Amino acid sequence: MAVSEADFRARARKALDDDNLQAALAQAKGGFVDKRADAILDLPAFEQLRERGRQIKDHTLEYLDTYLDEFEQNLNSAGGQLHYAADAESAREAVLRICREAHARQIIKAKTMAGEEVGLNEALEAEFETVESDLGEYIIQLAKEPPSHIIAPAVHKTRGEITELFDTHHHGRSGGPLRETPDLVNEARGVLREKFLGADIGISGANFLVADTGTITLVTNEGNADLSTSLPRVHIAIAGVEKLVPSMQEASSMLRLLARSATGQQITAYTTFITGARREDELDGPEELHVVLIDNGRSRMLGNDYREMLRCIRCGACMNHCPVYSAIGGHAYGWVYPGPMGAVLTPMFRGLDKSSDLPQACTLNGRCQTVCPVKIRLPHLIRQLRDDAFEQQITPATTRWGIRGWAWLARRPRLYTAVTGLAQRLMSRLGRGSVRRAPLAGAWTAGRDLPLPGRGGTFQQQWQARQRSGQDG
Repeated sequence: MAVSEADFRARARKALDDDNLQAALAQAKGGFVDKRADAILDLPAFEQLRERGRQIKDHTLEYLDTYLDEFEQNLNSAGGQLHYAADAESAREAVLRICREAHARQIIKAKTMAGEEVGLNEALEAEFETVESDLGEYIIQLAKEPPSHIIAPAVHKTRGEITELFDTHHHGRSGGPLRETPDLVNEARGVLREKFLGADIGISGANFLVADTGTITLVTNEGNADLSTSLPRVHIAIAGVEKLVPSMQEASSMLRLLARSATGQQITAYTTFITGARREDELDGPEELHVVLIDNGRSRMLGNDYREMLRCIRCGACMNHCPVYSAIGGHAYGWVYPGPMGAVLTPMFRGLDKSSDLPQACTLNGRCQTVCPVKIRLPHLIRQLRDDAFEQQITPATTRWGIRGWAWLARRPRLYTAVTGLAQRLMSRLGRGSVRRAPLAGAWTAGRDLPLPGRGGTFQQQWQARQRSGQDG
């Protein structure tokens, strides 16, 4: 379910022209933002908790090798097995090998962004019947699309589109009446119940991995992950190495941050702790538990300027508050991670040369950093990627020459003042208000009017005039 190989700009233009997508985005825009704001008001110590979360993640990353060893030992003691995967291919192979050895026929899969990252669905569907258990993931699986949001994968789908999907795949018909959301949910629940009961293997992600107990922590609001991990005889959890935390105490702090930042809840409806395979005195749980830990570029990030991005707990707050994401949705970003987090993670995992447009698709307004629960300096990292693209000559030559020209001018204050003053006077002669077309501004005017400067001079001239006026007064 890979997205089109067309470049970011083409995908963004297509998204802006998609009326259904714009309607879905408009409907979803306020929900995450407003709920998060309300949840934080209920916790006066939220800023202290953010700082605590940053410290936990930085400490764990500093001693990651130690916590990896501790997690493996405790997982093994609890009856689980750990599999290291250096890259996406080895992660897929590890999961496929476990499925083959278990003689699996049917797989039920809970939501996992790590699984999306390594292309797990495509590999599984080539050999096994594989069904997503998360409602949003199930919808986009039917549509053969990738997720457009890491928390709400089908946020780009309208109710009418979901009705049409269910009619086609569940009933073999088209053009049925629009159904209400509860009816659609109940229909999906009935279809998935049979899949839960018939699955040989359940696959999940992991929100956190607790080193001192070997515990997998999962959070959902549907309970689908519990059924995916407890009913099948084999459970496979796939996660990045950065998901580790030292102990349950740290996991508790991170859970308080995650729920408020992601969905505006004090805590998610289902918070599950899984420690090892089923024991003799337990009534449910898998006979085998496997954890596939993926690197896939994370070790490289540990040693470079983008290390703090490994703090990310995949809450989605940065994209919920991003004006660019709100305008074009997730698919325009071209890979698993959209929004500000994707603007950093995609170049890290897939190469800056393949995704150089993403760091440019940012207004640098800073809202993502303000709302990040672990204080990742996303605008700083995005600017750094722009610098890297410039230095590596990935940025187009015309843009590089333009930046060099502006830098040359900006380092000469008198000349800069004279040139900007001349430009202001010339543009002010075009009239007042705005214009629909202007030389060298076609990209701007293609989507909006260009405001014209007033006749009061440049910003610097107006500021100096006000300063003089204040002193005279």
